[in-house]
This record gives sequence, structure tokens and C-alpha cells, in this order.
Amino acid sequence: MVSHEEREYLYWLCHVPFLGAVSIKRLYDYMGSYKGIHNIEGTELQRLGLLKQSYVSAFEECKNRKVTSDRELAGLEHRGIRFVTSHDPEYPNRLYKIYDYPMGVFYKGRLPDKDRPTVAVIGARNCTNYGKQMASYLAKELTACGVQIISGLASGIDGSGHQGALEAKGDTYGILGCGINICYPKENYGLFEQMIEKGGILTEFIPDEAPKPCNFPMRNRIISGLSDVILVIEAREKSGSLITANLGLEQGKEIFALPGRVTDPLSAGCNRLISEGAGVILSPDSILEYFEIQNGKILRVHEKNENGLAKKEKMVYSCLDLQPKNLEEIVSLSGLSVSECMSALIELELNGLILQTSHQYYGKKL
Repeated sequence: MVSHEEREYLYWLCHVPFLGAVSIKRLYDYMGSYKGIHNIEGTELQRLGLLKQSYVSAFEECKNRKVTSDRELAGLEHRGIRFVTSHDPEYPNRLYKIYDYPMGVFYKGRLPDKDRPTVAVIGARNCTNYGKQMASYLAKELTACGVQIISGLASGIDGSGHQGALEAKGDTYGILGCGINICYPKENYGLFEQMIEKGGILTEFIPDEAPKPCNFPMRNRIISGLSDVILVIEAREKSGSLITANLGLEQGKEIFALPGRVTDPLSAGCNRLISEGAGVILSPDSILEYFEIQNGKILRVHEKNENGLAKKEKMVYSCLDLQPKNLEEIVSLSGLSVSECMSALIELELNGLILQTSHQYYGKKL
């Protein structure tokens, strides 16, 4: 635990744009206090080899903003924002295992429980309907068994994982690549608000920091760092999800991946992870067994769905799978007329058993 004065100086250091977590820690270890870093001349830090010459004048200029940063820190709680330092007892202990762990974390809501098993559900932004459903389904089932879900609150797989956890009435945590008061992307604002109430939003970036591209690789190390297991749903051969998975491997985390067709670019990254030794996720049991969680019987989706369906609805439902099919193909497979087929599809959609992913394309819903 640091004093309030030291907390103010650390908060100021978080505003110095060219000082990252490693640089701040190196300076602290040398100077012995954050106040000492502020008070020393930039030219002296350069002489000691702790600051590049090109940053000396900017460092001195940043000192003029100390009063402003003090006011900002004092007003955080009024904005529903909390700032926890790496010296505080509530700091997430999993993060200490990261080489470049953040010296301070901003959050709204709660921090993840230190003692509960935690899974990162990550994947492509431009994912398939199948990927979205699998992310939501797996997160929902894992949450029901007491697992915390972590992700990056991005479009696609991330958002679906968070949504699944919320549907299971569990808590989920989003790690941002921007300031804590910014929801990015804006389309996930509803999730953003729900997660503050039923979990939390975290970031190492100061309030009002824009979602710059360079921030997201930094964000990814926190996603992997807070997790015990990293679950990759869909990922291209070169993607941010694979960066997160590789960071997780360096941190000693267990990696699971959802297998896919070898011709599908969105499965290329997952299939490569599996070929290199990642666990294959075939059901939530794969991860639950890893955690050695003693859960009850998991309800099988298709057994549940088919109960109580009328004959024609069953026929149409049996022709569908998670990969959407065109109406013409469904008519051909079912042997029903177009009107009969449409009637059954509408009924199935109203019952929440299928999704119309685009015009006259239908697929099963997990």
C-alpha cells in the first residue's frame, strides 16, 4: 500500500505518454519512490541511462500537468471510476505474473475474483454466425458452473462471449484498449453498461484515452494475464487473438481452440493452435475437466430443442445445422412445399430455436 501522496505521483506518471509499465517500474526501483521520479531532473535520468535524450524536454514539460492530474484523481470516484495500483491489496494478483504488468488499473464495477477459475473467450471481430453462437453457448455453460469470463468487449466473438455469461446471470469482465469512460465499439454500449452492474470493465489507459491501434496488443496481455484458460473460437492465421494466445503461452496459461474446416480462413488460426498442441474444445466439459470442476449433467441442446415440436417443424429443424442454409435448399431437403417450409421456419424462429442470419438463410441456434 502506498501513501496518498505516492498514489498521486504514480497517477501522474501514468499520464506521461512515453513511459510504459516497465519504464515506470524501472524508475521506481532505482529512485525508491514515485515522488523521487517526479523531482529528479530529466537530464539526470538521461545521464543514468533511465531516459532517452529525445524525451528529456517532454518529461520536464509533463511535470507542469501534475496539478491537473491530482484534480483528476480526486474526481474519479464521483465518476464511478476506481484506480488501483500494483501496491494495493485489491490489485489482481494474476497480473503480477506478467513481466510488464500495469502499475495502475482503472475499473468500473468490480475486479475479477482472485480465487475463481477464469476463462478468456476471444476471437475474430468479423466472425461467422456459428462462431458467435459457440462463443455465447460456451461462455453461458461455463458461467453456469462458476467460471468467470474475460474478453475484450470487441465486436464479434468477444461480445458474444460476454453476452453468454450475462445470459447465465454470471459476471464477466471487459478489458479495454482505451480510457475507462469510452465504450469501443459504440455498438456494445448495452453490454458495457450491463457489465458494470454484473462484473466489471478494466483498463490501464487513463480516462479519455482514445482507442488507438497500438493500445490493443497492450490490452491483450491483460486479457491473457487475468485468465487461467484462453479459449480461441475463430481466428485468422494472423490475428490479435493469436497474439493473445501466444502471450498466454508465455505466461503459462492453458490454450483451447475450436476446430474448424481447413478451407475456412477464420478457422486457420484455431487449427494451427491445435496442431501446435492447444486443447481441442468439443464441449464445455473439455475446460471443466481441466479445472476439475464437479458439475452436474449438462443439458444437451438438441434433446431439449426437439421436445414438443410439431411434425413439420421437426422435419425442417432436422434439415438445419449451425451453418446457415438457403430456403431453397431447406425445401429440397425437407420435401415440403415452400409455404409449409416457411410456416415451420417462422414457428421455429418465434420459439427461439433457429436464426435467420440473412435474407432466407436459416441456421440452428445453440
